[in-house]
Amino acid sequence: MASRRKFSDEYKREAVRLATQPGVTKSQVASDLGINANLLGRWCKDYSANGEAAFPGQGKPRDQEMAQLKRELARVKKERDFLREAATFFARESK
Repeated sequence: MASRRKFSDEYKREAVRLATQPGVTKSQVASDLGINANLLGRWCKDYSANGEAAFPGQGKPRDQEMAQLKRELARVKKERDFLREAATFFARESK
């Protein structure tokens, strides 16, 4: 199986700019760049919907949020366990 090609944000923006020029079709630009016309169409759609924030880079924002939430959960669990141990320690000391 061939590895998936990755394109930089700058490359995608330039491809969209070329595809939106008058007198040029997306399929022409796609064949010139050596990419699928559907991929270029997806890039154009994403760019028109999100503007300059269209191509955020590697990973989806949802994945980044998930990783951040997992880190926070681990921190909160450590705090909980510490407080549990401290409460047990002080309960033994007060008897």
